[in-house]
Amino acid sequence: MIIQLKEDISDRQKESLIAEVKQIGYKITEVKTQLGDYLVGIGKKDFDIRKIGQKEGIQDIHIVSDEYKLVSKKWKVKPTSIDLGDGVCIKDGDMAIIAGPCSIESEEQIRKVIGHLKENGVRMMRGGVFKPRSSPYAFRGLGLEGLKLWYQLAKEEGIKIVTEVMQVSQIEEMYPYTDIYQVGARNTQNFNLLDELGKVDKAVMIKRGISGTIEELLQSAEYVFSGGNEKLILCERGIRTYERASRNTLDLNAVPILKSKSHLPVIVDPSHGIGIREFVPQMALAGVMAGADGIIYETHEIPEKAYSDGQQTLDFAQSSLLVDWIRKSFALRKSFELL
Repeated sequence: MIIQLKEDISDRQKESLIAEVKQIGYKITEVKTQLGDYLVGIGKKDFDIRKIGQKEGIQDIHIVSDEYKLVSKKWKVKPTSIDLGDGVCIKDGDMAIIAGPCSIESEEQIRKVIGHLKENGVRMMRGGVFKPRSSPYAFRGLGLEGLKLWYQLAKEEGIKIVTEVMQVSQIEEMYPYTDIYQVGARNTQNFNLLDELGKVDKAVMIKRGISGTIEELLQSAEYVFSGGNEKLILCERGIRTYERASRNTLDLNAVPILKSKSHLPVIVDPSHGIGIREFVPQMALAGVMAGADGIIYETHEIPEKAYSDGQQTLDFAQSSLLVDWIRKSFALRKSFELL
């Protein structure tokens, strides 16, 4: 169960409440986030929640049968909205667009991508400064200094930054220069990293694991929420299956399922999902129609010269077309929802 506490609950009231719930046979974990205070109760004994709900200091009480409690839609029906400031949000009922290169390569590249995004009204830029690569000899990013440069240029133009954090030691140093921490597919079950991201007041986007299940993705988000951070975004980026015709198998089934199971926003990454440039737009539009709250994809002025993932990256002309198509498809989806 989840017990939402009132802001003005006293220590005495909280202690009395915890003692009574423990007496019923439930293990209690207190979770304090930037948006609220909760008690998460784990147990199986049936009881009348009205008896607990009438106690002083309680805002609401919910029975949640899911293994993941705090990210479940069974207690929070209203979808979570991620406000990045300056009018930039990721939320249900809207269509967020995040675009940029796989890797941040140079000041010139950053300026060109930012210019492209501004021309198309895109306010969020993705890119990697710490790059997890299969080969140790491949380009592995510009590191913290590259992030600082990127942040300075992006901030001047009102662009928000989405970038991958790979290890606990990077969280603090990246904090001043990051708007959304991205947890990549390889780190989705790096529980030490997830625990520490629960302690920061910045949005976290969690990508689905390389062969991860929907439930495992939700449990990863639960780690961050239970650590104190409920500014969370889920990302479907494809999973590894026996199919080799594409980079991954983009599981669009996951979009409506995640939306039905969780109150968190869900975005789709078609670039990693299919890994083939010419098919990225189709899969992006499929993600829109599947009900996603946003699309994140890769773009570069000259994909063939990109330091990484050029085969799945759109050039600027293709990217501009895709932005237009995404917005038109979203408008069409909204019209269907009114029927």
